[in-house]
Order: sequence, then structure tokens, then C-alpha cells
Amino acid sequence: MKDKNLPNNYNALSLEELTRKVTKMIEELENKKDLGSSIENYQNILKLNSIIEKKFQTNIKSISENTMEKILKIISKKNAKKIK
Repeated sequence: MKDKNLPNNYNALSLEELTRKVTKMIEELENKKDLGSSIENYQNILKLNSIIEKKFQTNIKSISENTMEKILKIISKKNAKKIK
């Protein structure tokens, strides 16, 4: 799904905010009796899901990089103490 069709403000929202929006959209779909008119809502949910996945992957990458930096910092301090 292309997330280009969604409003730009969705990209600025946090994972939690996006998750709340999707949850609300799902609840609205569950309460509808006429599902014929809900195709557009379902497509929007799929697009939002794509944005959530991308943000989640970005966060995972950031966490991994930060963790690696901290590990390397600890290792370098430990090695510096051994040399002295």
C-alpha cells in the first residue's frame, strides 16, 4: 500500500497515536451494519498499518544503534582500564 494518499500529518504522529487511530477506525468498522461503504476505511487502515510498520522498523534500528554505541563505549572503557 502506498501511504502517499494519506494526509501528511499521519507521518508526524507517534506510534501510539497511529495505533489509537487505527483502533478507533476498526471499532467504527465493527459497529457498521453496511460494510459496502467501508472499503475506503479498510484501505485507510491498511495504509496506516504500513506507516506504523515503517515507524516501528525505524525505532528498532535506532534502538539497536544506540545499544551498540553503549556497548562499544563500555568495552572501550573496560579495555582502557586493562591497559593501565
